[in-house]
Amino acid sequence: MSRPKELIIKESLTELRKLQKRSVPLISMRIRALIEIKEAGASGISKRDLASRLRVNHNSIQSWRKLYETGGIEAILHHGRVGFKPAILTAVEHAAVEALLNNPENGIKGYVELRHWIAEQFGKEMLYNTVLKYCVRNFGSKSKVAGKSHVKKDQKAVAL
Repeated sequence: MSRPKELIIKESLTELRKLQKRSVPLISMRIRALIEIKEAGASGISKRDLASRLRVNHNSIQSWRKLYETGGIEAILHHGRVGFKPAILTAVEHAAVEALLNNPENGIKGYVELRHWIAEQFGKEMLYNTVLKYCVRNFGSKSKVAGKSHVKKDQKAVAL
């Protein structure tokens, strides 16, 4: 079996532990790997042994070591993930769409018509799938439902 790759960790153990406590879980695992490497000392630790200790894939250990070699602790602490996308519709537009969908006399027959209505009312061009997923996620609508009754249907005749 080959010798473990030598990696010199410049930061002290106390500094690494402080960073680990302040970081998110994704970064915390990377710092924990650095701590284990630092504790192993001159004898080193193989990526497979380290992976089994941390319960991660050995390829993750390899990429974290390479990341530390090339960019130092700054590269380890940076994860590059961004937040959520901004909302498609504002709160006012959302309420208007909800009112339209909950109105039994609205005459909207599907997501294509709703898409056109949104474009006319708010000036926002949305893809069909975007409208579909937005309505399913926010209003619990379904793409295949029984057809609505006609808009001009006489409600008094139905009640009798």
